[in-house]
Amino acid sequence: METGNNARSAASENPTPAFSSLEKRQKNKFSLKFAILASTVSLLLGYNIGAMIGGDPFIVYNLNLSNTQADILIIIINLFAAIGSVAAGRTSDWIGRRFTFTISAVILFIGSIILAFAQNYATLLVGRSVAGIGVGYALMVAPVYTVEISPALSRGFLTSFPEFFTNVGIFLAYICIYFVSRLSDELSWRLMLGLGAIPSIILAFSFLRLPESPRWLVMQGRLSEAKNVLVKIYDSEEEAVLRLIEIKPEAGITENYTEDEIAAAVGQKRSNGGGVWKELFLHPSPSIRRILIASVGVLFLQQASGIDAVALYTPQIIQRVGLEIPEILGGRGAVGFCKTCFVLISAFLADRIGRRRLLLTSVAGMVVSLLGLGVGLKVAEHYPDKPLPWAIALCIATVLSYAGFFSIGLGPTSWVYCSEAFPLRLRAEGVSVAAAVNRATSAAIMGTFRPLSNGITTGGTIFVYAGIASAGWVFLYIMLSDTQGKRLEELGAVFRKADEPVIDAHHNRRERNINGQIGK
Repeated sequence: METGNNARSAASENPTPAFSSLEKRQKNKFSLKFAILASTVSLLLGYNIGAMIGGDPFIVYNLNLSNTQADILIIIINLFAAIGSVAAGRTSDWIGRRFTFTISAVILFIGSIILAFAQNYATLLVGRSVAGIGVGYALMVAPVYTVEISPALSRGFLTSFPEFFTNVGIFLAYICIYFVSRLSDELSWRLMLGLGAIPSIILAFSFLRLPESPRWLVMQGRLSEAKNVLVKIYDSEEEAVLRLIEIKPEAGITENYTEDEIAAAVGQKRSNGGGVWKELFLHPSPSIRRILIASVGVLFLQQASGIDAVALYTPQIIQRVGLEIPEILGGRGAVGFCKTCFVLISAFLADRIGRRRLLLTSVAGMVVSLLGLGVGLKVAEHYPDKPLPWAIALCIATVLSYAGFFSIGLGPTSWVYCSEAFPLRLRAEGVSVAAAVNRATSAAIMGTFRPLSNGITTGGTIFVYAGIASAGWVFLYIMLSDTQGKRLEELGAVFRKADEPVIDAHHNRRERNINGQIGK
């Protein structure tokens, strides 16, 4: 017991990890291996999104759908993804992160099968709705799990994997579309959507090999299992003990309690329910309120700045300046390839220059790119019968630079920041709320792009996005604190004001619950 107290004392007195040199030296092969496996759910997510959106022209032609029906098919994915994200937060806290991955893959499998065999518009809507729920599950659980199994010094790198794999999945879907488009109109879109079912069912079983998140295990009182996973993450039993000591208070667990006593308290917490939502929305402490606003804000900005609309309507945007290009590989494919490359660059920068600096640089570059794109489109709209080479070049360059700046910061780093900012007890459901806002915003942006373009022109719509991104830069500058290099359990101090108590009311309630269980 004395050893544990000494270790805890050393950890609290010295903000630098006692075994940071060990963490620097280790290769983190364990975390890398399972971060990659966990991120393959984002590959499914990306492929399904790419196949559904990229396959829409074939579906519209084959089933003779109107533009309104086509827009609804696109929007409904994101609306149900918002529902899936909220459900995934509660699910992952209840049954664990690992089984939530499997549920996501199974839902995506069911959605792919329904879509592949759909005979009418109503069945397409059902299939899109089911697939959207699977997208929401995948979107929420991948960054949360990766954050919780990653050492502090490589957390930004590893937690960028889900966004990278999402873009790889979208790009693979576009390549698939290119080849299957040579088939008959009806077979082409059914095949591209049905192909997503094969990796979904394979990965559903593969995810069962994932080790459970050590932090979720601590919340369940399964301390021995948590320590075993931590030893594999840090390759050091001493460091695993230190990390376990740090994680326990975040889960409301005092060092002296046995696993049986903790398990009893966990059971009482589950039967009470609702505490997380009360702490997030009804009675948040100042630090929790700041985390919630920053996290929801950054994921709202990610979509409100127009990325999904620009990526989806790239061919139409380029054609507005008088240039005819192959729609799939020449438009969306180029943007998808650009995003994939820059997300990979972002992964290597996240732990070197910090999340805050990366996000501010990214959004500033997006603002400049959107302004350039808006100018190019406005000029082209004034000379519809006379394509201007410089306007064409400006539009192409700024579309690609916009995608690049988005993917080097706001795309992947917003998920990293959101997933690591919330404390353990609120992380899954906090991220689920932010993810739901993200998907609902995407639905709004994609659903309003065509009407806005018809009303205030495409160039005018792009200027609106530039204005939103500019306001977002100010928001990020004011609200964001950097989390680079800090362990998850240290981040409470980053968001806590000087006059805010270290132990909040939630922790006090938990200790009273546990004491009550022991008294019995």
